[in-house]
Amino acid sequence: KAKSTFLAQMSHDIRTPMNAVLGMNEMIFRKTDDPEILEYASGVRDSGTILLSIINEILDFSKIEDGKMELLSVEYDTARLIVGLINSVSERAASKGLLFQTDIDESIPCRLRGDDVRFTQVVMNLLTNAVKYTEEGTVTLTFRMEGRKEGEAALLVSVEDTGIGIRSEDMDKLMASFSRIEEERNRHVEGTGLGMAIVDRL
Repeated sequence: KAKSTFLAQMSHDIRTPMNAVLGMNEMIFRKTDDPEILEYASGVRDSGTILLSIINEILDFSKIEDGKMELLSVEYDTARLIVGLINSVSERAASKGLLFQTDIDESIPCRLRGDDVRFTQVVMNLLTNAVKYTEEGTVTLTFRMEGRKEGEAALLVSVEDTGIGIRSEDMDKLMASFSRIEEERNRHVEGTGLGMAIVDRL
């Protein structure tokens, strides 16, 4: 309990100044045309964005552990959610020379009700992991209608990649918090080891 409270408090206290740093850095982009300064500012933005995502993961995880994570039910536009996911990951995949493919079932209702923010978070975590751990080949996002009855839709969402894969003996570690599989082999990939634990709990 003390650990969860501490993590939540620290993550919040760190996130506020981190957002301020990124905000001030954006002002540098607007105020200068100097290529050297713009290169420094790009480095600050890239590192700051990674750090902010780590802080957000710790904050989310501590909320879940503390029982304070609430799922909100709202009506959302399904196509907009899917397009947002595609736009968020396609550029990252292209920068690594990966082919990003989609297989979207057209029978999915155009509007659904649920927590679109957490839904997006789960799928984005799977997609970013797929891109991070795939050096060549493809990443495929699939949305399929599995069934529909009494106002409820069952969706199958899957992410498939041609990456390094996971050894069968490491599968139990996949959803463990603060645990990263084959740390030595994957030391160049940034992350907290919390992403899949958050996906699992959500």
